[in-house]
Amino acid sequence: MPSNRCNPKDDIRNKEDVELMVNSFYNLVRQDDLLGPIFNDIAKVDWDSHLPRMYQFWESILFGAATYQGRPFPKHTVLPITPEHFERWVTLFTTSVNRLFAGPKTEEAKFRAQSIAGIFQNKLRHVGKFQ
Repeated sequence: MPSNRCNPKDDIRNKEDVELMVNSFYNLVRQDDLLGPIFNDIAKVDWDSHLPRMYQFWESILFGAATYQGRPFPKHTVLPITPEHFERWVTLFTTSVNRLFAGPKTEEAKFRAQSIAGIFQNKLRHVGKFQ
C-alpha cells in the first residue's frame, strides 16, 4: 500500500498510519522463518479479514477509537508457540515500526506490543502451556 507521507519518520498520527504500520509488520511476519509457518500454515490466517481487525485493534489501543471488539487471547492457546515466538514477534514489530515512524505515539506502540507479548506469555503460563 503506497503512502502519501512526506517524511517517513513522522510519528503515528492517524488510521492511515496504523494501516501502514500493521501492513508493514505483517509482511515481515508472513515471510519470517519462525512466525510465518504459525500464521500461514498452522493458524491458516485469512489475511483479508485479519488485517482489518488488526487495524481496528491498534487504532483502538493507540487512539482510543473503540473500533475493535474481540478476544485475541483464546486463539493463541491452541497454537504451538513458545516464548521464542513472542520474542520474534516483538522484534519484528519494533523493527517494522522503527523503519517507518518516530515519536511519542511510535514509542507507545512499541511499549504496547511488548506489554501484549508479556501478558499473553503470562496467561499461557497460567493455563499450563509454558513451564
